Amino acid sequence: MPRAKLAGRLPLSGNELGLVAAIVVVVAVTAVLDSNHNYVSAPWDSFVNIARQTAYLGIFSLGAAVVIISGGIDLSSGSMIAFAGTICATVMVLLAPDAMQNAEPLGWGVISTAIGVTLLVGFLVGTLHAWLITVVGLPPFIATLATLVGLRSLGRAICEHVTEVAFGGKSTQIQIYDPGFRYLATSVWIPCVIFVVLAACVWLMLSRTVVGRHIYALGGNEQAARLSGIRTDRVKWLAYCIGTLTSTIAGILYICDQSVADPQTLGRGYELNAIAAAVVGGCSLQGGVGSVPGTVLGALFLRTVIDGVAKIIKTGADVYEGLIVGMVVVIAVAFSQFRQGMGQGKQAFPGMLGVVAMLTLTVLAAVLALLVAGRTGAYVAAPAALILLGGLKLIQGRKSR
Repeated sequence: MPRAKLAGRLPLSGNELGLVAAIVVVVAVTAVLDSNHNYVSAPWDSFVNIARQTAYLGIFSLGAAVVIISGGIDLSSGSMIAFAGTICATVMVLLAPDAMQNAEPLGWGVISTAIGVTLLVGFLVGTLHAWLITVVGLPPFIATLATLVGLRSLGRAICEHVTEVAFGGKSTQIQIYDPGFRYLATSVWIPCVIFVVLAACVWLMLSRTVVGRHIYALGGNEQAARLSGIRTDRVKWLAYCIGTLTSTIAGILYICDQSVADPQTLGRGYELNAIAAAVVGGCSLQGGVGSVPGTVLGALFLRTVIDGVAKIIKTGADVYEGLIVGMVVVIAVAFSQFRQGMGQGKQAFPGMLGVVAMLTLTVLAAVLALLVAGRTGAYVAAPAALILLGGLKLIQGRKSR
């Protein structure tokens, strides 16, 4: 409840200002370490790329944030993106098989119908999540884990069946050639406008409406919210529908951008990116805490880091993307927990367990330096590891006053 009011009054919180500073630091470090100096030589191209990718990530991160604030979790974002993209493409195939096969324009009637059907499917999946959680009684982790696995397989089965019926042969991919449909994502302004409009709507809902206060109350204490008269089942239904609908919109934009619907690879691992953006932006996995500006900045920070790594490492940078996202999530959550624990006099690395953890982190840092920098990393791995070990040892000895 207090957080909802705070998010409505202050433009940026301390955590969000810290994210702005972190984004500036990442951009500066990338500009210096990038051998091609893309941020200096081609600033507009770099800005457009980051803006577009941030919009894609930010759209479904908003839904993840709403679910997390309500006290839930949605692990199906990536699979929902792939499933939504597949549904959109298969509807196009069913409505205009000849045009799809011959790479001809589809017309906005076909495109609009496909998008409408896809959004309806996203709404139905969100309703399914809410039913599994509120009526069947499954934990949100299990309910959305089931759709994480099931939606991608179902999408592939639908894709193969529809292509066999329409084209006479099975395929796990559907190519989309319509230039108007592709323009929805290849033009940077449309994804960014959609992202901004969605962010504004979610911010207004969370900070200016009774429903938003109910979402915060549900995440803060579900039992107290129910006893105070809040219809918690309906609030959960709304939160999970928002989560799947934002993933559906992102799935449509992704197939616009890539001009292909591929349920096997599209959106794989993106659920972690969505959770990472929300958590880095200040959402608590315990529920009841979070804001839209924080989530927007979290998505921008994450995409800036990933883009910076790609520009610095260049070849094989995608190998480290999952590792980086995972580390960002762990560091963000650990920092939040550590900051709360320090108020109770807790140590970050207590006893022998802390010593082993410090050594593990030090070795991991040294290995990463060697992997990323190759032979050059051998000269910096040992000093970097010693500096990290010293810093961790300093943290180990700190206690809150």
